Amino acid sequence: MENKHRRLEPIPFDRVKVLGGLWKERIDTVRNVTTRACVAKCEETGRVDNFRKASGRMKGEFEGIFFNDADVYKTIEAIGYVLRDEPDDELRAIADKLVDEVCAAQLDDGYLFTFFELGNLKDRWTDMDHHEAFCVGQIVEAGIAYLEATGDRRLYEAGLRAVDQMMRTLKSYPDGWINGHEGIEMALVHLYRYTGEQKYLDDAIWFVEQRGHVKLRLPISHYKTFFTDEYCQNNVPVRELQRVTGHAVRATYYYSGVADIASITGERALVEALERVWNHLLSSNTYITGGIGQSSFNEGFSSDYSLPNLHAYCETCASVGMAFWNHRMNLIDGEAKYADVVETQIMNGILSGLSLSGDHYFYENPLASTGVAHRREWFNVPCCPTNLVRFVPSIGGYIYAQAEDGVYVNQFIDSRLTTEQGVRLRMETNYPWEGEIRIRVEDCPEGMALSVRKPGWCERWTLSVNGAASDAQPVGGYFRLKVNAGDEIALSLDMTPRRAYADPRVKEDAGRVAVLRGPVVYCAEEIDNPGIPTEYFHADAALPKSAPLTVESRPDLFGGVATVRAGELTLIPYCMWDNRSAGGMAVWLREV
Repeated sequence: MENKHRRLEPIPFDRVKVLGGLWKERIDTVRNVTTRACVAKCEETGRVDNFRKASGRMKGEFEGIFFNDADVYKTIEAIGYVLRDEPDDELRAIADKLVDEVCAAQLDDGYLFTFFELGNLKDRWTDMDHHEAFCVGQIVEAGIAYLEATGDRRLYEAGLRAVDQMMRTLKSYPDGWINGHEGIEMALVHLYRYTGEQKYLDDAIWFVEQRGHVKLRLPISHYKTFFTDEYCQNNVPVRELQRVTGHAVRATYYYSGVADIASITGERALVEALERVWNHLLSSNTYITGGIGQSSFNEGFSSDYSLPNLHAYCETCASVGMAFWNHRMNLIDGEAKYADVVETQIMNGILSGLSLSGDHYFYENPLASTGVAHRREWFNVPCCPTNLVRFVPSIGGYIYAQAEDGVYVNQFIDSRLTTEQGVRLRMETNYPWEGEIRIRVEDCPEGMALSVRKPGWCERWTLSVNGAASDAQPVGGYFRLKVNAGDEIALSLDMTPRRAYADPRVKEDAGRVAVLRGPVVYCAEEIDNPGIPTEYFHADAALPKSAPLTVESRPDLFGGVATVRAGELTLIPYCMWDNRSAGGMAVWLREV
């Protein structure tokens, strides 16, 4: 009988080399453009200067929003990832200077948060809205990434000191503490995995166990009108979770931290709570693109089945959070449905956020436009640019996972895997534009188990091993094969375009149809389909029920994509929209 609970371990991104296709192009763009653009903006907007002022190297007051430090940390983290992938002396020198400015600003007791260092230090750790713990988590993630890439321990050790100062302070409070913006939980588990020190896992558990028991304390917050227990997921204890609430990014970061803990402890009560929330979210609060968080008011959830297209919020960071969470859910039990959600996010909701040029970004990701929605160079709160710059080059960590008996292939990205145990795989594919995936087993233990995901969207496929057709059927969403060094697995997925219809309870999409091919959601842009006025394009673009859907390979478009011809309409991948001239756009098309 198949083991229902098959715990997996993550394979670090640095054990994976992305070698070609869509994601290689995106990683190269981040390395060459996005990292440098984020550094320039952090300098231009005073974020780096805040560290210089805190260290006394520069005169002046704090500039910007209280959580601005996080953008500097995320940019350093991203540079760590791209340096681990390929050396870049210029980028290394840039990052070294940033690390120097950050570390110089740390207080002797380990505290590092420039807003209070340059303001009233007596207010530190008094207001749960002020992102201090969140920023500590970002220091930790950046410190590990930069240490792994360069051997430079300065930022890593600054992160350890910041964690120690934080925990000494917060655990001394008799009334407990919650962090208003989650994220520290994931970082502490990462630190536990990296160091093997139990105290960091215990600290992560402590943060999770506080929620639902501690009264919010917001003495200096500017956002008290909507900063409620539901908004920051403090409304119930973790094991009583039933449904998603509040701010979408905070929610997914919280659930990610809980999933991290559950994947290590194996506590089923935590897993069951997460499964309830997941079922609620996926059934009634998720867009076809994977976007979540309908409302701009709270940057989060509104009501079930309320999924407006033109005014969809769908923050890019929330899609990143969904990838974080579902990747971790997959590690708990090895269920392919969670890797399916990761695929939806990385092929649609996340890639949409970054322009092809690499220096413009979507904060919001609507599913329709009257020509006014555009990526921008930066934002007052630039969490999405600095999340994209660190997520894209870390994609290798989402492709594979490992179990006691072998390796799981979760995402189809042209790459090479080399594990600490000596397993070497080479995956060749031009997915998602083509459905052919070849996996060569270059080295492995004899009879190793190789589990290859069968995507949930795919109904027809062929599978062969060493050129001979295999009748293996997916179990739990995976083809489970026994392989030896020298074996070659070929998986061909039927990529015929298909129509999709919304749940009838989603009134916005009544009488409308969407088109998908493989994991990719398609949309119509006015530039390809002239004749409908821009302001009405999203409402009037129509697809006849009888119209065939045909595929055209377009090596000249967006660096090489597959487009879909749908009746009189030309459809492009949603993640590529708004990279040409302005105009109307629609994912959900009027069906006539």
